[in-house]
Amino acid sequence: MPEILRVAVPVPLPQLFDYLAPRGAAVAPGCRVLVPFASGRQVGIVVDTASDSEIPHGKLKAVVQVLDTKPLLTRELLSTLYWASRYYQHPLGAVLETALPVGLRQAKPLPLEGYRALALSAEGRDTAADTLRRGTRIRELFERLTEGPLTYAALDLALPRWRDSAAALRQRGLIETVALAASASLATTTIVPPPLNPAQDEAIGRISSALQRFQPWLLDGVTGSGKTEVYLVLIERVLAQGSQALMLVPEIGLTPQTLRRFRDRFGHQVHALHSGLAEAERSRAWLAAARGEATVILGTRSAIFSPMPRLGLIAVDEEHDASYKQQDGFRYNARDLALVRARALGIPVVLGSATPSLESLANVAAGRYQRLELPHRAGGARAPQLRIVDARRTRLSHGLGPELLKALSETLARGEQALIFRNRRGYAPVLLCHDCGWHADCERCAKPMTLHRQRGRLICHHCEAERRVPTHCGDCGSGQLMPQGQGTERLEEALTELFPAVPVIRIDRETTRRRGALEALLDRLGPHQPGIYVGTQMLAKGHDLPNLTLVAILGVDEGLHSIDFRANERLGQLIVQVAGRAGRASKPGTVLLQTHHPDHALLGTLLRGGYRALAQSLLGERRATELPPFAHLALLRAEAKDPLAPQEFLAACHAASNQVNGVDVHPPIPAPMPLRAGFARSQMILSATDRSKLQAALPTWMELWRQLPSARRVRWSIDVDPVDLY
Repeated sequence: MPEILRVAVPVPLPQLFDYLAPRGAAVAPGCRVLVPFASGRQVGIVVDTASDSEIPHGKLKAVVQVLDTKPLLTRELLSTLYWASRYYQHPLGAVLETALPVGLRQAKPLPLEGYRALALSAEGRDTAADTLRRGTRIRELFERLTEGPLTYAALDLALPRWRDSAAALRQRGLIETVALAASASLATTTIVPPPLNPAQDEAIGRISSALQRFQPWLLDGVTGSGKTEVYLVLIERVLAQGSQALMLVPEIGLTPQTLRRFRDRFGHQVHALHSGLAEAERSRAWLAAARGEATVILGTRSAIFSPMPRLGLIAVDEEHDASYKQQDGFRYNARDLALVRARALGIPVVLGSATPSLESLANVAAGRYQRLELPHRAGGARAPQLRIVDARRTRLSHGLGPELLKALSETLARGEQALIFRNRRGYAPVLLCHDCGWHADCERCAKPMTLHRQRGRLICHHCEAERRVPTHCGDCGSGQLMPQGQGTERLEEALTELFPAVPVIRIDRETTRRRGALEALLDRLGPHQPGIYVGTQMLAKGHDLPNLTLVAILGVDEGLHSIDFRANERLGQLIVQVAGRAGRASKPGTVLLQTHHPDHALLGTLLRGGYRALAQSLLGERRATELPPFAHLALLRAEAKDPLAPQEFLAACHAASNQVNGVDVHPPIPAPMPLRAGFARSQMILSATDRSKLQAALPTWMELWRQLPSARRVRWSIDVDPVDLY
């Protein structure tokens, strides 16, 4: 009898599907197959094989095509994803689809093996460099290619903005993309690493002594303490043993700077993996990891799914960052999956942060993690001086007080740089009618739309709906429409007027949309040139700007009054991370916190005892109120166009959920943002102090909820370990 394949198909159903294997074919778990499903075809993943099925043999459909000769997913990774499907209560087929790059989710041939490189075409080899204008990046790229093909990784190091030049040469037919064999001799860069300080040396020594076993390490180092150098040395030692390393960073914006530093050290062994890459590029890097050619993978959240057969170390930088948690679909936490993978493989995992999450600190206290401290900045740099600026009874100019402006002027006069931090992009958060008080709201969210003056648009930052900026009030017809509040765009405009002699560089999502834009903006200011950066949280971490000595943080008050129980933790982390940009080299740094609440307990605790004191205070509050990390949550969300449907569905879920000892099923309530993108939203929180009890109850409840008649009237989802209650 033909072998039966148990296949996970990417559909919102929790079961596997049985198919007949092609006669004589041996298909291993982890291989992709093309199967008939409903009225079409789907690419699924073989999870298991069997000799029989609950479905009669005559009714079983056959696999259309086996897409892989050997598994794409390693046995360990397949096991981890199966665990994640059960833990996060998400269908296995959808989980496995998420683990694959988009280019591998289709029934297409795999990309060519080897390193992508640029080479002169036949026409290019017959073209003289003199035909191209001297002193241009196009000419420089062409001349480098006359010496032979260059990999994309080598070009990233040598000519960071080479892609525009390549497009111009490609348009003329002078260059082409080729694949160099993985065994090809590739040039590497030799970098002399900086000397280690005693704390770095001790951290590296302790982790290195335990490279052959599972051990979570919390690398708790102040900003600028040299955590990245610790990662680099550890990776060197892992590679020397013939193993691979996986390095996670939280933001795409961090990747180019970090990637350059890693490639300076390890050359072509380093491959990047993040959603900003083209589909083919991402697939190549993923497959290079699977074949063992990419010995170092550096990537964002989704890189945790890299299939690395010789993985010997996982490092998670800025482990506290909320962006490691996926907020839709398969709602996994990459930091937590790093721990699961490391345990399965018996290897160490290093979690690094200057502001560790309360969960990680609680794990240290419980003895599950070992803590390593880097208490001082590397290279002798001093910690910045933190000062609160009282904005009460003060005349503000575009949100900037006189004390802040004075400090800014003095900084620029010394030839130094400043960062004005405002975690709100756009020109102004509200467009208000001065005559009647009307303001432009998003019809789909019932929230004010943000004015983006340069684009001439009002944009909702919740659902991305946009419309033209009106010329008259929507209620009274008045033309007196006034922007209220400050975003980064308005601050950029104001600072350019106040300080016309120095560059003002805005760094936010609007100015960094194009590939390479962040690097280009950071390169605009030389290391000894005065200037002003205006930015959002994209500038809060990971960037070394040696001439930046002043950081001014605006909008602190907005974070002091949030209803989210995590708000104080996040605000403290944000303040410390942004403050850490100041004084990272030989010049001392100053951080100004402008606030109308200078006596607030959170600010006082930070000022007197730093993040550690704040974290201990917050841990005490969480323990007393039985909130994470001393409890475990699942959030059941429902939304519908009908404003009553979500509440009715959740009420039915509440009634259907039988009592389980140790698990609290809280009554349904409207979501903190009750309307979003035209959908009414409600939610229900489930909590337990024992994680296993919550996990045991969820599958039964999920099956009951699926059968409810009201489930068909809503879109609903479960979020295990939510980091955002909105």
